[in-house]
Amino acid sequence: MTPDEALALYNAGPKIVSKILCDLSNTVQSQEEQIKILELKVAKLSKNSSNSSKPPSSDDITKPKSNKKQGEGKRKIGGQPGHERHDRPLFAPEEINKVHPYILVSCPDCHGEVSITDGKPRIIQQVELLEIPLIREEHRSYPVWCPTCGKIHYMPFPPEVYKEGLFKERLTSLVAYMKNVCHASFSTIRKYIRDVLGEKVSRGYLRKVVEKVSQSLEAPYNELLDRLPLETIVNVDETGHKENRDKFWTWVFKAELYVLFKIDKSRGSKVLIEVLGKEFDGVLGCDYFSAYRKYMKDFNVSIQFCIAHLIRDIRFLTTLKDPETKAYGQKLLDEVKNMFKVIHDRENMTPKAFATALEYAKQQIITAALDDVPTKMNKMGKEEKREAKNMANRFRLHGKAYFEFITSPGVDPTNNVAEQAIRFVVIDRLITQGTRSVKGRQSNERLWTVVATCALQGRSAFNFILESVKAYFHDQPAPSLLFDSS
Repeated sequence: MTPDEALALYNAGPKIVSKILCDLSNTVQSQEEQIKILELKVAKLSKNSSNSSKPPSSDDITKPKSNKKQGEGKRKIGGQPGHERHDRPLFAPEEINKVHPYILVSCPDCHGEVSITDGKPRIIQQVELLEIPLIREEHRSYPVWCPTCGKIHYMPFPPEVYKEGLFKERLTSLVAYMKNVCHASFSTIRKYIRDVLGEKVSRGYLRKVVEKVSQSLEAPYNELLDRLPLETIVNVDETGHKENRDKFWTWVFKAELYVLFKIDKSRGSKVLIEVLGKEFDGVLGCDYFSAYRKYMKDFNVSIQFCIAHLIRDIRFLTTLKDPETKAYGQKLLDEVKNMFKVIHDRENMTPKAFATALEYAKQQIITAALDDVPTKMNKMGKEEKREAKNMANRFRLHGKAYFEFITSPGVDPTNNVAEQAIRFVVIDRLITQGTRSVKGRQSNERLWTVVATCALQGRSAFNFILESVKAYFHDQPAPSLLFDSS
């Protein structure tokens, strides 16, 4: 508006001026509300793994351009000064299949006669694949004639031979290991067997081989499934799973000494009921997802909500444009940091002093969350500062569930153990693109359980699979995944 237009408007009279001012005021207010909505959308779009539950893989990892010259300030390649040298231990004598002796017959300098001394030899050890690493066997049952009944009879093959099929126990275990530990596709395994082992098989047969391994692991898997409801601490997490383009969910249940996976169509609390039951008396470590809150409410289950997730949600408040919400989030974040300072200083405190300091830090966090919560209603009666209001409501309803670790020894304040256990499944999902059938789903559940549990216990997943397959082929009891400390 120019000065002349403003002057003409002024001379038009109070009514016209009043109407235009009201219209301008409504326009400004409408635009202010729209700006707030857009700012919130921008803040949500700016979420990353540090202020939300988004995975780190979704972050922008593009490094900013540096003014430093290439190579400037970088360490030299190789071992650094002061780094302890690590040499590979030698094989034991009983592990050596062949020895190649090297003995001089004359002096390399003067060509004089030499004699062997009692000193230690210099040693270089090597490992090599056999040119044909497979052993091919054939079972023959010859016909015999019975003159009494006038028939030809064949001696039955042993039951384990029928069960094994083309691949015996070690090769069967190798296929399952490559599929679920090395994340190899059936096409990749087929190429490996063809090019390295010199045997041609179809992808369909490899699927049948993995199904045999799955059947061998049924008893060890069910043993853990029956044991879970009796545990005192269980951490749970879930991630997406695909089956024929249909949406499923992979659930992970992490106990102290084993891990169990379950793939289900549901992401709701019914999975928790099926696995842990309605009488679960332990502490459940998890994030703030609604299924866990419902399970806690319906069956009075003790919950430890993940504080790491809480911190990310609080950090999101500090990224918003609204000054009051930002200040509220910063105040709450500072109190959470003070609690972790107490935890990190535990070694310098007596048990009683530590418990007192931790309880005080807890009360300070809850007070910061519930007191002086910013609020503002718009003309429609809707809360404009709902992010801060939602955080306050979270503490009002479930605040104590963030501090179960204070009164329950052994409970982790975060859910990191479950998230770490499920990480390799996410890698497998990206490579294999999910499953295609109920049998494939069961195979993944059981093999993932073996892989994660063996890693937790420091055992070889391949050796456990091999032991289980041997037991299955010979109709013997399956090995146990429950850790035996003896």
